[in-house]
This record gives sequence, C-alpha cells and structure tokens, in this order.
Amino acid sequence: QVQLVESGGGLVQPGGSLRLSCAASGLIFSSYVMGWFRQAPGKEREFVAAISWVASNTYYANSVKGRFTISRDNAKNTVYLQMNSLKPEDSAVYYCAAADTAFVGVRPQEYAYWGQGTQVTVSS
Repeated sequence: QVQLVESGGGLVQPGGSLRLSCAASGLIFSSYVMGWFRQAPGKEREFVAAISWVASNTYYANSVKGRFTISRDNAKNTVYLQMNSLKPEDSAVYYCAAADTAFVGVRPQEYAYWGQGTQVTVSS
C-alpha cells in the first residue's frame, strides 16, 4: 500500500531553518504530483507548496514564497521542503501528499494519499 512518511520537524527559533523530508513507497513516485500542506490548531489545512512530476514546475502559497523551497529526488522517492526565515505563524503540523492528477493541485481534496504529519514549532 502507499505510504508517505514525513520527518525533519521540530522546534526552531524565529528566523531559523528546517528541512522536511517525505519518503514515499508503494507508488510510482515519478508519476505523482507531490505537495506539502500544513494545519495549525483550530484552522483548516492549507496549501504550502507543490511540485510537478519531474520538478519542472513548483507552486507556493503567497505566505511562504521566497522563504520555502520544494524539491524532489525521484531516484530516492523523496520530496523535500526547505524552510528558511521561519516565523511563529509557520507553526503547524506539516503533511506531505501525493496526487495522481494531470495538473498540480493546491486543494487538499485533489490529493489521494497523505502522510501522518510532522510538527513544526517556531518559538523563542
């Protein structure tokens, strides 16, 4: 079965950096659009970033543009989210997701598979 396993979350001070990883198995990774979403307590899950099948196209939420970078290594079945200049409002559970679609979606309902999430806390 399809498994997505996130890692790399933790506690970081404002202005710091973290790199999240998501290892995928049970699917033809290079055929899937990969996305990162996040959900803070009491809020809806929101789009963060997405990347097309061969990394030719990337998309970002306005709130993270210029600070976060999504990338993928199809040989390792892994997608990454490099997060720089972190702010307290970036604190959330971060989820990676996979979509078998002909387009790069930004809505959670467009993604079929989800990881269990990794907590990111930005605080001094």
